[in-house]
Amino acid sequence: MAVWNKKNVPGELVHQISERYCCDLLTATILARRGITDPEQIMFYLEHSSVVLHNPFEYEDITDAVDRILDAAENSEKVLIFGDRDVDGVTSTTMLYEYLQTIGIEAQCKLPSGNESYGLSMDAVDNFAKDYGSLIITVDCGISNNAEIAHAADLGIDVIVVDHHNPQDTLPEPAIIVNPKIEGSGYPFPDISGCAVVHKLIIALQFSQTPYFNQPSCLLNVIPLNDAYQIDCLKIENLVIKERFSETYVPGVLPITKTKLLPFLQGQQIFAWDVPTQQRMLIKIFGQGVDFQLGDLIPFITKVIPQTTDMSLLRLLNKSKMLRYQKQQKNEIDMLFMLLKTAILTQSDLTANSHKLDNDFQLATLAAIADIMPLQNENRILINCGIDSMNKGYLRPGLQELFSRAHLLGKRITATDLSWNVIPILNAAGRLGEPETALKLFIEKDPAKRDEIAARLIELNNQRKSLGADAFEIADKAARESLSRFNNNLVLVADERIDRGVTGTTATKLAQFYKVPAIVIAFPDADVAVGSVRSVRGYDVTDMLEQNKELFINHGGHNFAAGFSFTRDKLELFIKNLEKYSQFIEFSEGAEDTFEIDAELPQKYLTKDILKTVDLFEPFGESNPALTFLSRRMKIIAADIIGKTKTHLKLTLSYGENKWPALYWNAVEKLKTEFDAGDYVDVLYQITRNEFNGAVTPQLIITDMHRSES
Repeated sequence: MAVWNKKNVPGELVHQISERYCCDLLTATILARRGITDPEQIMFYLEHSSVVLHNPFEYEDITDAVDRILDAAENSEKVLIFGDRDVDGVTSTTMLYEYLQTIGIEAQCKLPSGNESYGLSMDAVDNFAKDYGSLIITVDCGISNNAEIAHAADLGIDVIVVDHHNPQDTLPEPAIIVNPKIEGSGYPFPDISGCAVVHKLIIALQFSQTPYFNQPSCLLNVIPLNDAYQIDCLKIENLVIKERFSETYVPGVLPITKTKLLPFLQGQQIFAWDVPTQQRMLIKIFGQGVDFQLGDLIPFITKVIPQTTDMSLLRLLNKSKMLRYQKQQKNEIDMLFMLLKTAILTQSDLTANSHKLDNDFQLATLAAIADIMPLQNENRILINCGIDSMNKGYLRPGLQELFSRAHLLGKRITATDLSWNVIPILNAAGRLGEPETALKLFIEKDPAKRDEIAARLIELNNQRKSLGADAFEIADKAARESLSRFNNNLVLVADERIDRGVTGTTATKLAQFYKVPAIVIAFPDADVAVGSVRSVRGYDVTDMLEQNKELFINHGGHNFAAGFSFTRDKLELFIKNLEKYSQFIEFSEGAEDTFEIDAELPQKYLTKDILKTVDLFEPFGESNPALTFLSRRMKIIAADIIGKTKTHLKLTLSYGENKWPALYWNAVEKLKTEFDAGDYVDVLYQITRNEFNGAVTPQLIITDMHRSES
């Protein structure tokens, strides 16, 4: 019998979360039970605005990438964007290509097609050199292309690597690298898609067109204390805090020449809020002879943010919604920095609700879901912004035509819809050797041609489904037979009949079915083997591949999904290595039959308003599973068998004054044995929308159920 686990959470903690973050007790309970108690973590659940996205200039080397691209634009250089064949690679390539056009760069685009291997190739470098190209930008790849990047340098070609895959021990050089997984990258969240990294680069490029780019300055604020004054300062550049200063001074005790303040401020442009008041306090501290040359930020900020007019920093601080999410207690200088940052981004149209930003958010949404990024931190903001724009009726070029062909126009879109109904179609192009078809869908200007391309993508997806079905039928038997060979900790299939385009999807199915990591290897030509590995139960496959790196032509990927290639003659040695290695595989996840309960809902809480709570925790997926609720003593008043296979149940459950529709998949055998119409039952369920004739009501999707105790 499955275990229902409802973690105990202190009521005091729930009330603290509710009061500090102004959310209802049910939301606070779910946050606490899921262990989401860090202020920044909570912010990414309760806020959906792009304002809270991380600053791209937190990347240590992003200004180098910006400067090199601006040089290319100024000098009319030939630029090559080299991407990957999957959705992340296609969306990354699209996004960068569209932006470079706006600054006058007509870049070439290259994706691995046919049986070409993943990542930048020697042929691509050589062909670009013959065309007198001078800058290659890799997107969603490149971090493992050491030899190819060194070769490019020998030919006089610069390379910028914009990637998010795990780095190997030695980084490619010479190259400018923008990758959140690089040690010392400076970026606060490593688990974003390749397309999101490109988005950061583009925001940095857009910021470079403002007068604030690479302009260091200092913010200053004086706070009166009982018999002294506290002076706080921030050195900032590109809206990143570089250095802090805070000291307390008693008037007339110390000349400014003897303070640490003077060297901190020297050579800086200094700005403050309400300069006349600040100057009066500074004179009280240091006397009339000191001129601080302060610039007043009030005119600029109040013009861009009118609601700040006639307000002090202290009052603004007390009213601030965003500073409640800071770990450390903040004061007026932090409020001033936040105001300046918001005003500059708003004035520069970097947070505006424009179709250009919607285009990019929609691409980043597809990439994050397709690459199974954890739905935490800023991934939640990127996806929510993208899906919100879709549901407001705007679809970027390419998606409009694809949604039409996939019969999704006019429907409310969720991350799950994209995962099941859109991303497989886009991925099919790359899997079957035509990634350029997916790219053309997004960059083609003619709507009629885009519609033809959308039709072609659906045709490719149908082919992919057929190949995938055939591959799984072939792979299943071989995988089962391989289990004992790999100590019941791994399955491996290597077969000539499997198309390389479906190794990833086949490995995913095998891993899910056998609940161990799965490796599927195809042979696209006479000399080379290409493989995909997918993992489950929390097992990180990075080390397994690193242990065999001497065998590979190339390899790379993520902790739970990766790929590799090697010459055919290395296959037997690879298998022997895995036989030994598999003895030491250990899984970290708990029992498969344990259900984690987010909240128990009594009758008064299960109303139509529950959808607001569900929406707040969307999107659901990797690292953020759908909310699971428990309700006790619901009465089954109707039970019908549905589905072509007659294996599913449609139930009507009575709970107090309300009746709720419910679906219970693959549960027909439980009817009249474990429960029946008329029974009172305890139910674990998730909640989706049931839309009928324009009305929207909650629908329960049952995950487990049993008769209530008397």
